[in-house]
Amino acid sequence: MQRFRKSSLSLVLTAVLLAAVWVTWPRQRGLAQTSMPGATSAPATTAAPAAAASGPVAALPEAQNVIAYLNQSIDWHRGLSAEEQAANDPSDVLFVNQDQQSANQVLRLAFDFARADAQLLAQDESASKQKTAPPPTGYQQLYTAAQAADEEVRQTQAELQADKNKLATGRAADRPKLQATIDELQSELELAQTRSKTLHDVLQFVSGASGTGGNLAAQIDELQRSVPELEAEAAKSRSSPASSSGTPIAAEPGNAQTPAANSTASATVNAASARRSQPSGLLDLAEDMFSLSHKIHTLEQRQQATDALAQSAQKLRAPLVGNLTAVAARGEEAAKQADTSDPAQLAQLKHELDSLTASFKQASSVVLPLSKQAVIFDLYKNNLARWRSAVQSQYSADMRRLLLRGLLFGFVLALVIVLAQVWRRAVFRYVHDARRRYQFLLLRRIILWCCIGITVAFALATEIGSIATFAGLITAGIAVALQNVILAIAGYFFLIGKYGVRVGDRVQISDVTGDVIDIGLIRLHLIEVGGTETDRQPTGRVVVFSNAIVFQPSASFYKQIPGTSFVWHEVSLMLAPESDYAQAEKRMVGAVEKVYGDYRERIAEQHREMERTLSIAVALPKPHSRLRLTQTGLEVVIRYPVELASAAEIDDRITRELLHALEQSPKLKLVGSGVPNIQPVTEEKAA
Repeated sequence: MQRFRKSSLSLVLTAVLLAAVWVTWPRQRGLAQTSMPGATSAPATTAAPAAAASGPVAALPEAQNVIAYLNQSIDWHRGLSAEEQAANDPSDVLFVNQDQQSANQVLRLAFDFARADAQLLAQDESASKQKTAPPPTGYQQLYTAAQAADEEVRQTQAELQADKNKLATGRAADRPKLQATIDELQSELELAQTRSKTLHDVLQFVSGASGTGGNLAAQIDELQRSVPELEAEAAKSRSSPASSSGTPIAAEPGNAQTPAANSTASATVNAASARRSQPSGLLDLAEDMFSLSHKIHTLEQRQQATDALAQSAQKLRAPLVGNLTAVAARGEEAAKQADTSDPAQLAQLKHELDSLTASFKQASSVVLPLSKQAVIFDLYKNNLARWRSAVQSQYSADMRRLLLRGLLFGFVLALVIVLAQVWRRAVFRYVHDARRRYQFLLLRRIILWCCIGITVAFALATEIGSIATFAGLITAGIAVALQNVILAIAGYFFLIGKYGVRVGDRVQISDVTGDVIDIGLIRLHLIEVGGTETDRQPTGRVVVFSNAIVFQPSASFYKQIPGTSFVWHEVSLMLAPESDYAQAEKRMVGAVEKVYGDYRERIAEQHREMERTLSIAVALPKPHSRLRLTQTGLEVVIRYPVELASAAEIDDRITRELLHALEQSPKLKLVGSGVPNIQPVTEEKAA
């Protein structure tokens, strides 16, 4: 019964310790991780070989360094997407495929290194737990309670076995008591075993969670699941036999790529096939140079990232290589000592060499993936260098083509401008007519801008077919949207033609009469004139018409004959029947001839210009008279040309001269008002 009370007290103590562990676990975890490796060692007789074997393990990278290196390797591997996006040429796909294979091998070797390191850390930690004393403060009571529970189980088992022996050899009278004692000890043993198992489970959980190897392996597996390429290879390797070296077959160089890599490569090829084979236009060359510059920058960034990852691998590998060198040196030294040693020393040296061999194998399993990575890093950087050299060559070639086309474009543009200036000077030198000069200068301006536009189009366009397509589309759009403007522009060329109008001409459009002051590409501007038929004066208004007026059948458009600015006026007098018509006609024609003589030369010059323009013979405009017999008397009609600019003044002078001629002796007698009637000659009157 005393033993049972002692067991109950131990059970209570176990519960208290479990509660303490769960409360203090988050706070004591870091302390346990740093303090457990420094525990008390086992006796020196058994620790000597283990110390030799664990020499390289002491130089293993720590868990946080391994995880940091794996994260850096994964980030570097994910940087391949930048290369895939930059591969816009079929030749780039070859470099991308090689980089993908190298990057997959580098990442695979990084995980191989991490797993080997985690395995050795776990073995070293397990061995240290077997050789070391119980954990320090925070887990000391738990460890002591587990030892006490184990001791109690052993004592109970020993006592139970002794009672069973007594039961087999004892007297019959003592057997009921012994049987009751055995039953009580059996129950006590079950309780002690349950308590011991519980304490050891908690202690195992604390040790496993505090340990580096197990936690590191779980993190490595979690990181591998974040890489689809390696996860696919891992699934394939689980379903296929491994190679003789323990590495999955898919991880060996030269094997087929993963489906994800193949799909990525095919997508890259499809994207690159759509690229133009050779840029030709200035814009296309500039765009291609910008793309090549971005590609060069991407490759330089990948070069820097590869150098950084290689340096990190070198930092992890350097202490391991140094440890291997030390182990190799120690092995050579032991081999030299074997030549001069006795059998006891040889046995000790053999044991030491075996320990060194085991240590070398363990360390080399960690160093070998990093050494392979160093070789692949060199291959990867060489591939990047060749890719960058190829891209740089393309960039230089595009630069030369761009400069050549730019110079050619500038030369053609300068030639067009020089020819336009020569044309302009020739027009000012050889064309003296203002109207013709204006037409030639306008034609020069149109041709100049057309040539500049065509030159720019050929310089910027990639293919001639694209120019034709673009011109067709834009012409159709312009024809629909600007049909009125196009019609006005076409009318402009009719207005400035050989029989068109020029500035200063008097025209009549519908009911508006005016003098032309400007002929634009779209519109025609007139200064409106109004008043009587024989005395028109500016009204102070400017009338604007679209040039398309020449194509409207309902619009009336009248203008002077090219090169002339005169119109016909007529004056009529009604003579009495008894008047001498011959003398009256002579006086009246003489009065008109007297005024006409002042501007006869200007009319004659206009007549010559009219004949030259029309290329036909026309009678010289001069005053002439007609007699017409009416019911009231004899009507004398005299027609004469007048200049538009001074028509009113000429009519006034002719009226005065006619009145003066009528008053001469013998005085002519008129019928009606007796005042001459002057009016312009219309088509009806001329008929």
